[in-house]
Amino acid sequence: RTLTALAAMGFGQLVIGPPGSGKTTYCNGIQHFFQLTGRPCAVINLDPANHDPPYECAVSVEELITLEEAQREFNLGPNGAMVYCIEYVSKNLDWLKERVTPLVAEGKYVLFDLPGQVELFNMHDALRQVVAAITGPEWNLRLCTVHLIDSHLCADPAKYIAALMLSLSSMLHLETPHVNVLSKVDLMDKYGELDFNLEYYADVMNLEYLADRILDGNQDAIGTAPSPGQTMMRKKYGKLTKGLCELVEDFGLVNFTTLSIEDKASVERVVQLTDKSIGYFDAGGFSAAAGPGMENAVGGTDYDERALVS
Repeated sequence: RTLTALAAMGFGQLVIGPPGSGKTTYCNGIQHFFQLTGRPCAVINLDPANHDPPYECAVSVEELITLEEAQREFNLGPNGAMVYCIEYVSKNLDWLKERVTPLVAEGKYVLFDLPGQVELFNMHDALRQVVAAITGPEWNLRLCTVHLIDSHLCADPAKYIAALMLSLSSMLHLETPHVNVLSKVDLMDKYGELDFNLEYYADVMNLEYLADRILDGNQDAIGTAPSPGQTMMRKKYGKLTKGLCELVEDFGLVNFTTLSIEDKASVERVVQLTDKSIGYFDAGGFSAAAGPGMENAVGGTDYDERALVS
C-alpha cells in the first residue's frame, strides 16, 4: 500500500515573488527545461492579471474568474480585485481539484504561477488556504515554494533587508518547503558594483556589516550622495535596521540560490534544490535531478533519470 501511495503521489512548485521578479519567465523556462529533460510538466496559471502567458498553460484561473470581472462587478481597484479573485478560488477548490487531479494522475510535474501581490503570500489567509488544500491528503501533492527575488535589490542594502523580511514572513506564513532564489543575476552588471560579493547576499550571514553600511554609507544605491533627509532617516531608524537583521539571523531560515534562467547550470541547481526539498521521484526512483549524467539531458534523447539516482 505504501508503494501504491507513492506511485500515485504528485510533485510540483508554487512560484511566488513580488511583481517583476520573473515568475512567468521562470515558469516558461522551467517548462522548457523539463520538456528537454523528459519530465512531463503542466503549468497552472493562478494569476488573473496574467492574460497571455508565454508558456503552455494547462489550467488558467481565468476559466473561473477574471480580474476585470471582479473590478466591474464589485467596483474594486486592481489590488482589491486580485485579493477577491484568490478568495474566490479558495471558495471554489473543487473547480481547481477537478482540473489538477487528472494532471497529477498522468504523472505530470505541476507548476503553479501565482500573483505577485505580496500580501497574498505573506499575510492574507486566502492563498494559504489554497496551499493547505493542495498539499492536503486529498490532493496527494508534494509542493515546494520557489520564492523569486530580483537580484538587483542587492545593490540597495535597505531594499535587500526588506526582501529578507518578505522571504522570512512568506516562509512562516505558507509553511511549505521553500527555495529562495535571487533571479536575473545575469543583469546585475547594470546596477553597479555591490558592497559585498554575491555569495554574501546569497548566504545571508553577518548582516551587521550590511546594517553598518546602511547607517554609515555615503552613497545610495545608484552612487549619488544621500539627501539630508535620507541621512536623518538612516540615523533615526538605525536601531530598527539592526533589529531586523538580528531577527533574520536568529531564525536562520533564509538563504538564496542564484538564477539566470538562460543558464543551464543555474537552472539545474534550482531544480536539484526543489527536487530535494520535496523528495521528488519518478518511475525510476528518487531523483538527484542535476547530478552526474545531466550533460546529456538537454539533448533530450539520451536522458534517463534513473541514472541520476543517488
